[in-house]
Amino acid sequence: MMQILTLLGALGMFLYGMNLMSSGLQKASGSRLRNLLTAMTSNPFKGVATGLGITTVIQSSSATTVMTVGFVNAGLLTLTQAIGVIMGANIGTTVTAWLVSLLGFKADISLLAVPLMAVGFILSLSKKDKRRHISELIIGFSLLFLGLSLMKESVPDLRETPEVLAFIQNWTSYGFGSVLIFMVFGTILTLILQSSSATMALTLIMVNMGWIPFEMGAAMVLGENIGTTITANIAAAVANANARRAALAHTIFNVVGVCWALAIFTPFVKFIGLIITWFGLPNPAEIAHDATLTMTEAESTATLYGISMLHTMFNLINTLLLVWFTKQIAAITTRLIKDKKGKENDDSVKLKYIDAGPLSTAELTMGAARNEVVHFAEISRNGLDYLRRIINTKNAKEFDEMQQKLVKYEEISDRIEYEIATFLNSIPEDSISDNTRTEAKRMYKIIGELESLGDSGEAISRILTRRNMRDKSFTEEQVSLLNKMLDKLTHAYDIMINNLSKNEPNPIGLRMATDCEIELNDLRNNIREAEMLKIEQNGSSYEASVYFLDTLSEIERMGDFVINVSQALEK
Repeated sequence: MMQILTLLGALGMFLYGMNLMSSGLQKASGSRLRNLLTAMTSNPFKGVATGLGITTVIQSSSATTVMTVGFVNAGLLTLTQAIGVIMGANIGTTVTAWLVSLLGFKADISLLAVPLMAVGFILSLSKKDKRRHISELIIGFSLLFLGLSLMKESVPDLRETPEVLAFIQNWTSYGFGSVLIFMVFGTILTLILQSSSATMALTLIMVNMGWIPFEMGAAMVLGENIGTTITANIAAAVANANARRAALAHTIFNVVGVCWALAIFTPFVKFIGLIITWFGLPNPAEIAHDATLTMTEAESTATLYGISMLHTMFNLINTLLLVWFTKQIAAITTRLIKDKKGKENDDSVKLKYIDAGPLSTAELTMGAARNEVVHFAEISRNGLDYLRRIINTKNAKEFDEMQQKLVKYEEISDRIEYEIATFLNSIPEDSISDNTRTEAKRMYKIIGELESLGDSGEAISRILTRRNMRDKSFTEEQVSLLNKMLDKLTHAYDIMINNLSKNEPNPIGLRMATDCEIELNDLRNNIREAEMLKIEQNGSSYEASVYFLDTLSEIERMGDFVINVSQALEK
């Protein structure tokens, strides 16, 4: 029982170390990874290279795949681009198997793990953000190999207690049926652990300890490639159609690969064995399997390298075969996952980019949040059309319709602000860099200003409703002046959305926004002074003038909220 508990604890340490190492790397280079992912995907081959490179860096194909699904959901990647990145991620994840084989078994890196943790602790005390992130990377790396070392030490020794895993050895006597059994075993184990790297480490231990022969280890590797697709599918479950298609494409890619690998399983395993013999090592497929005997150093090395090589060659060959068919895979997933019929009307406006919210890669989700804020601004701008129509209309039915639209848009603004804020609140502060935390604070300020714009639109509808109830109306001149104010406000909106889209300090954009706000204020002041003069000259129009001036002030107030958004980007 203690051996089992120790094994589970060691497995937990391995997984925690991998997550910590991945998190540290993401925080140290999160913005660079985001930029790389969106810039290096112009064709499938660049996408493969990008996915390979990012997965090699962050040591997690699941993180890369979930991030890719999130980026498709955020509109940063097309479906075809995402498929290339996912293919590359599958190749990149094989680096972990090689690290474990080369360092975890052939060199006792756990001896360096504790001193490295001391180095990581010292770096964690630094005031510099980047050094603290590097400390996470070092401590995570150390915990990963400490966990691996403890796993090796805690597994039962079959020479002393062969009955412990006798049932697993019984699975090896069914010919090709055993291959299928161990493939399913690898799939289920990966589904449970949610990490193909952890399952790969356990597979390497099982083969190295003589629990299972090389062929069964190879079958487990195939199963792990199916099981690892579940993470992306979970992330995409609540996402938009394109994100679900990207996750499905990952499944199709790996399942197709496993199918051809099973069809030529014996020749494929022999091919891997031949590659290993080129390194001067024994053929792992020909090593006699006997759990009661100790492998020689050469046999142990050959077996470990054989599993890692099979993992690499499987994903490399599968990518080379299917990279030419990314468009066809995209077409299949599009046919299987249909878009919702009918376009959403204005009353069902909702979040567009952060439905999936892959918080396991929190540092890399800010691009989706940023796009959602821009989307919020565009929704807010659409409300200007209803504002203009309600000011200009003389038709009672159209007025009521526009009044209901503005009230609905105010409710939509409240809901979107709440949902974006909830998303930002769900990101653990200790999982993102200081720069990203600053960016999140800016977003809180911006969505608050955008929500206030919705309040102002609804406030104007109330002013005009009271005007109508008093049987008053605006003159043609007053309507024309309000339209001039709306023209200025529309221009201010355009500048604001352009600044938001760039999401970086933009002196030119801020100056344009400031100039537009000054023009709006000056126009408001001139109109108000002229209207006050008219009130003095013609007191009979006083009540209508009050409603006119209230509407004028509310439009100018909307200009204040708009300039506040651009100014928030500079802070």
